[in-house]
This record gives sequence, C-alpha cells and structure tokens, in this order.
Amino acid sequence: MNMTDLPELRTSCVVAGGGPAGMLTGFLLARAGVNVVVLEKHADFNRDFRGDTIHPSTLDLLHELGLLDEFLKLPHQEVLALNGVFNGHVAQIADFSRLPTRCKFLAFMPQWDFLNFFAAKAQRFPSFTLHMQHEVIDLLFEGNRVTKTPEGERDFRADLVIGADGRHAITHTRGGFELREFGAPIDVLWMHISKHKGDPENRFGFFRHGKLLVLIDRDDYYQAGFVIPKGGIDELKKRGLLALHGEMIALAPFLENRIAELNDWSKIKLLTVQINRLRKWCREGLLCIGDSAHAMSPAGGVGINLALQDAVATANLLAAKLKAGHVSLADLEQVQRRREWPTRVIQRMQSFIHRHIVTGRESKSGDSLPLILRLLQWFPALRSLPARLVGIGPRPEHIHSPIAS
Repeated sequence: MNMTDLPELRTSCVVAGGGPAGMLTGFLLARAGVNVVVLEKHADFNRDFRGDTIHPSTLDLLHELGLLDEFLKLPHQEVLALNGVFNGHVAQIADFSRLPTRCKFLAFMPQWDFLNFFAAKAQRFPSFTLHMQHEVIDLLFEGNRVTKTPEGERDFRADLVIGADGRHAITHTRGGFELREFGAPIDVLWMHISKHKGDPENRFGFFRHGKLLVLIDRDDYYQAGFVIPKGGIDELKKRGLLALHGEMIALAPFLENRIAELNDWSKIKLLTVQINRLRKWCREGLLCIGDSAHAMSPAGGVGINLALQDAVATANLLAAKLKAGHVSLADLEQVQRRREWPTRVIQRMQSFIHRHIVTGRESKSGDSLPLILRLLQWFPALRSLPARLVGIGPRPEHIHSPIAS
C-alpha cells in the first residue's frame, strides 16, 4: 500500500514511543487539554526484561495526580530496604524508611501493568489517542512525520514531536543529534529462575570480587540479572552453560538445585549496557526525552525514574504553550536545562560503579566488606543517602502542568 492510501493525521503533539516517558507525557499533555497522539510500534506492552522499579518519587507523582490508591491495588512487591550479600557478608545498602516521601518503599511491578494503567487513564481524555503497531520510521522536518502501520505508511503532521522511542531512537537519529558515549564495561544477562520456599528473604544483590547477580522477586520466580564483561557473551557461550551455572552458583549457592532450568541459551537475554547522552536534546519541532536523550545503565534501576521525571518536566514547561498553539526552540531548550544536570549526576555515579566496583570481571580483592558498606552498617542513618539517590534522585519533579477545564 502506498503512503497516500492512508489519510494524513494532524495533531498538536506526536509522542514517539509508548514506554514510561512517552505514556506519562501523553497522559499529562492530554490532561492539560493538548491534542496528543502516542505512537507505539508493538501490538501490546507485554514484553519482559524491562525496568520494573517504581520509585518513591514516582509514587509521590501518582499521589499528586490522585491515582496512588488505585495504582497500588495492582499486583506489586514493596521493598522497604535494599539488602545484598557482599563477599559473603550480608549488608543493608539503602533504607527507604527515612525518605521524605509519602511511600517509603520501592515498588516492583511488571512494566506492562504500569503502561496499561496509564494508557487506560489517558484514554479517558478526549484529546488523547494511542495508536499501537505504529512505528515511527522517519521524520520529515517540513512537517510530515512518517509512521509504519499494519495497513501501510501514514503521515502525521504535528507542531511538536517528542522522541521517547528509546536508546535506538529513530527520532534522535533523524534529528541529527550528536550522541556522546561514556562507555560501560559491562553487559547484563537477563533470565528467569524459579523461586523456592525457604529461599533467603530480602536479598536483592549478590556481589563478589567484581561480579554481580541481581534477583528481583516476582513471587513465584526471580527475574535474574547477571553482569558479564562488555562483549563477553561469545566467550561465555564457548565455555558453555555449565560455566555460567557455576559462576552464578558461586554468588548464590541456594540456586544450585534449580540452575539446570537454564538449559538453553534461548532462555537468556542479553542487555547491551550503554551510558550516553545527546549533546542537544532538541531542535525546532523535536524534543527527545528519556532513553532517547540519555541511555542509562541498569545500576540502581534509576533509568525509569529519570525518564518519568523528564516527562513531568516536559509537561510542566510545555503543556500550556502547546495548548495555546506554539512552542519555540527556546521553550524546548528549557526542558534540557531542567533535566540535564540530574542526568549528568546519575551517569557519573553509574560510570564510577562500573569502572571500580561492578566490572563483571574477577578481581583479586579480599573477602572483607568494602569500607563504604562497613560505614553504612556502623552508621545506619547513612543508608538514607543511597536511598535518596535511588528512590528520589537529584532534582525531583512535581506536577505543575495544568488541568483542562
């Protein structure tokens, strides 16, 4: 089918990507009365191995929107503190009970539940439209936004395109933006491992000599993340699954009676870790946010939090102007100025962790608890510092975007 066979659509704002940043942006803009279309390339949101952490700052946003009580009725796990095993020693890393937030815990919830929740809420607004199976494949800056649909290709004309289409974004590629790579020496293998009665409780991470295994409790199974050296997947496959099993059991011995569940490489997904940032996030008619503007490491699970904070800042700064009919380049640059500093802070922290602590390579460090973790055990009040960095982050946003009358 030719592109002209489908009718052209006109709207105030097109959001490319129906992930957390895109869906929350669409919701907030529609709530303000802006005509907004969210384009999601997949048929549904049911894709595993996404970031599943809902941070206290995000829960505060839900409270400000009057949605918190309903949201917390969805199945989730609440984590009051992050505990790990470091070189054989159990240690508490972060204590969320001291945070100045309404909910003093991390919530773990499959991301598809979060996205479906906001999609349903957004669709109550007459100015909101969600198109599934609509993949943005090109941007034509004279006004056309080209989208691939199951029926063919279609033009969308909009005053503003918001690129929230992830780290492999067509929006920032076609926007001609310079991408600054900061490097990450690790990749992560994601997999499912069954949970058994009697497993250790409240053990989130297992760290030893540069290696890390993360276990996210999903009630009847763990979503497991195992850190490997960057580009090390081929070498690991040469060594075989038994070698992988052995490395994981060395970190978490209680998995030995079920590690054979990982009997095929098809059950193991590779996440190529990136830490990067656009030098400029916008140009006339286009703004990139979330992973499209800054890819984050999974360290701390903070990428989703930053993306959602970007969405709130975008709506706060642009909703009223979009409703009035014009957003200038200077308006778009305000979003970058607002959100770039928090991004820099977190990315520097992640780069430090990956270069000096979690490297994916066997180190020759001793078996004692690292000094910084010993300090956290000796002085419990210090645990509120990593809790604040993970749970709230630098420069948290609050809902200031208008509500349509």
